[in-house]
Amino acid sequence: MLKKVCNQKLIRSNGAALVLTAVLTAVVGEFKVIPFSGEVFRFGMGSIVYFLLILIRPPAFPILTGLVTGITVVCFRLFIDMTLVEFNLLASLHNHLPTFLFYFLFALGVSIINIETYKTLPLLLGAWVALFDFIGNSAEFLIRDLLLHRGGLNAGDLALVSGVALFRSYFVVGLYSSITISEQKKRMQEMLGVGSELYAETLYLQKSMNHIEQITASSHDLYRKLKKGNLQALSVQALAIAQEIHEVKKDSQRILSGLSKITYVKRNDVFLLTELLGFVVTANEKYSELLKRTITFRLSAAVDFETDQHIPLLALLNNLTANAVESIADMGEIDFEIHKDGEIICFKIKDTGKGIPKEDVPIIFEPGYTTKFNDRGVAATGIGLSHVQEILQTLEGQIQIETLEKGTIFYVWIPIHNIRKRVE
Repeated sequence: MLKKVCNQKLIRSNGAALVLTAVLTAVVGEFKVIPFSGEVFRFGMGSIVYFLLILIRPPAFPILTGLVTGITVVCFRLFIDMTLVEFNLLASLHNHLPTFLFYFLFALGVSIINIETYKTLPLLLGAWVALFDFIGNSAEFLIRDLLLHRGGLNAGDLALVSGVALFRSYFVVGLYSSITISEQKKRMQEMLGVGSELYAETLYLQKSMNHIEQITASSHDLYRKLKKGNLQALSVQALAIAQEIHEVKKDSQRILSGLSKITYVKRNDVFLLTELLGFVVTANEKYSELLKRTITFRLSAAVDFETDQHIPLLALLNNLTANAVESIADMGEIDFEIHKDGEIICFKIKDTGKGIPKEDVPIIFEPGYTTKFNDRGVAATGIGLSHVQEILQTLEGQIQIETLEKGTIFYVWIPIHNIRKRVE
């Protein structure tokens, strides 16, 4: 029953896509260029839309899509001709029926090569499609000439048809590639954002596991001392505590192992520092909109290089920037600066928020510190800046805070060799 329902939904989805492709192609096809005398032959935008839609959502049955689209285009053009004062059905059929051949041959070619296999090879895909476009247009032109008793294609006409085929195919492939790259970049930003947050949590979990290890050792040592002192009941209780703590440690190890696989930094994943800051700005622009705050972000970079430590850097910079966003009540500014001081890279993040009380500066990196409360008066977790401190320790970096009359400046210094991609 479930399989039947799924099949019905798939059929309806494919049917809707087929109708949309046919109708859009027919309508947009009326935007055209007529290179030859009269309206015997034209280059329309319809074929561009048709190919683009096929790339975006490959049809389940390409040939059927070509048949339906070809018939729809012919019928639509006949309908337009019928609105004219002087309508000749036979002349209109002779003029428009060959268009059906173009879409049929184009769809036939697409079905033969299996277009999905060429999406990652844009140059080759463009060449194949240009060939199908040329064959389809040439066949359409020849059939129309036979029906209308015209002179046929000459060398100049063939050159024009070839040029248009190349232009249309590579234009569509380029447009599709730009759309795909944009979507991939968006997904990459989202994945990196999640990865950076998990990275910070991983460091915190690792720190907790070190504490658990110490507590386990202390509990077991207490057990041995109590047993040696013939305090049987207490020694058994201490051993039970040590065993329970050991179980917590094993569970934490399993969680840490899973998180480490997600946040593992592949050596082939490299980004420019300015790219990372661009991701940070984009993410926090959205965050500020979510909080209904108008914030202007500015970025100034005096140095730039490739880094393969994007996950810890994003975790660090996102945390500081999110705090800056939250410190601004309604409107404000956040400025980023990157500069080099010898073999040290300096990140400067300045905001025009409410600032941090000077007496709190020495304790803001302690776990539990927070100045943020929700509308019910409940405090935030206060672990963000302690995460920042943990990350900086792994990168051998330092952080300094400067409180202003209005706002705060965070300075972060990291040795360049700890974040620059090494040349192998």
